[in-house]
Amino acid sequence: MKTDPHTAKETAKRRTFAIISHPDAGKTTLTEKLLLFGGAIQQAGAVKSRKTERKATSDFLSIEQERGISVSSSVMKFNYKGFEINLLDTPGHKDFSEDTYRVLTAVDCAVMIIDSARGVEPQTRKLMEVCRMRNTPIITFINKLDREGMEPLDLFADIEEKLQIECTPITWPIGMGKRFRGVYHLDTKQLGLFSPGYSPRDGDGVVIDNLDDPILDRELGEQARELRDDVDLIQGAADPFDMDYYLKGSQTPVFFGSAINNFGVREMLDSFVQMAPPPGVRQTLTREVKPEEPGFSGFTFKIQANMDPAHRDRIAFFRICSGKFKRGMKVRHHRIGKDVIISNATIFMAQERSNVDEAFPGDIIGIHNHGTIKIGDTFTEKEELKFTGIPSFAPEHFRRVILKNPMKTKALQKGLTQLAEEGTIQVFRPRINNDYIMGAVGVLQFDVTMARLKAEYGVDAGSEPVDLSVARWITCDNEEMKKKFINQNAGSIAVDSEGWVAFLTTSEYQLGFAMEAWPDIQFHKTREYN
Repeated sequence: MKTDPHTAKETAKRRTFAIISHPDAGKTTLTEKLLLFGGAIQQAGAVKSRKTERKATSDFLSIEQERGISVSSSVMKFNYKGFEINLLDTPGHKDFSEDTYRVLTAVDCAVMIIDSARGVEPQTRKLMEVCRMRNTPIITFINKLDREGMEPLDLFADIEEKLQIECTPITWPIGMGKRFRGVYHLDTKQLGLFSPGYSPRDGDGVVIDNLDDPILDRELGEQARELRDDVDLIQGAADPFDMDYYLKGSQTPVFFGSAINNFGVREMLDSFVQMAPPPGVRQTLTREVKPEEPGFSGFTFKIQANMDPAHRDRIAFFRICSGKFKRGMKVRHHRIGKDVIISNATIFMAQERSNVDEAFPGDIIGIHNHGTIKIGDTFTEKEELKFTGIPSFAPEHFRRVILKNPMKTKALQKGLTQLAEEGTIQVFRPRINNDYIMGAVGVLQFDVTMARLKAEYGVDAGSEPVDLSVARWITCDNEEMKKKFINQNAGSIAVDSEGWVAFLTTSEYQLGFAMEAWPDIQFHKTREYN
């Protein structure tokens, strides 16, 4: 296969990753600090409340700023030591796990943050399950060492037991809380000394030849002996770092630090650019696509409306999988069967964005979208391909929309359609009435939807509970049988915003009853985006 040397060189420099964590583990803070070290922003402060004047750089929706949570996924690009890094910040809140799943389809690895005081928490376990499905390589950052927490070896045991992944330390902490003095890099033999006013420009720390170096005693006092004992213990007990094992998702290199104080972040970032894999092979319905292929290809994994309220824009986030993107190039939009010219693609640098002239495999670009692009859409120069593995999940919570001003019916329909295209919620229209039924994986999505309908579409609406708890998309090889099922269960049939027929019911028991009565009907808990 013919390859373009320039594209291959640029691809090798790309590192595309997501940050995953339980809420409040420090994900947004770490994101800011990585951008600070990468020069993408000049100032990062303690992100304690979105009500402060300086908002978290990656949080742009007003509801995120008001509640202090990240509910959408942001994309940020920066350069670090010659590497082009695409950072995808994901929602930390469990109610937005579906958006996080889609983001994880677009990355090559992930950084997992663990709160040193809390260890592995429920949302981390769920996210890890998603990563394991894709064998995503994981780097672990154990955060908040400036506070009292679990002992490092206890944290390792917790991670290995709950997440079924082997831990291997790359840096090791010296104390914690008030006794936290810094971290020791087991490979480079660098000693990073902590102070509450630590600056990323303070230098690279103290380099020692070995642990018997008297500098260690001078700097650490009695804690020097503790460090020597710890290192002796872990060198005898811990498994060494194995690149192949890590790339298969079976081992995680572990770093310690305090993101809010900038500390330990650079050590992790320095190792990250060396350990994280460059863009890899991607699966389509027909074949594998290699990044070094000359033909351009990519897929949409996210739609975001109104990132800039002044421009009322809609951006499709697009992962490049092969070839080279050039501004103004003609590509085939396969779902609609049309050629389109992409003349206004965007890259994201923290909150700033700029037009991009060229981009390479691993890069995430934004394409202005006028309602024609949907999640899962594939674009190529010529060959008809369809990238796979971008699912929609059956909702678990349901609400009926109550429109307070009937004159806003069209605006409501537009708003719900666009928010459904983003994957924020799912919208069902029952066969027997004109209701709008919202479905979501988590209930917080309803609050976000109502807030955004009002802020972005001028629609004042509320919602009320409905007696539903289960949804399944239905298919059947026998079209007549499908029609018969739909007619006999008309009160439970609805169509989603993509045109898929769904069966909505009150309980798993009722679902089981329907499945038993109609064995020729397939009931699907997930579906691929069209």
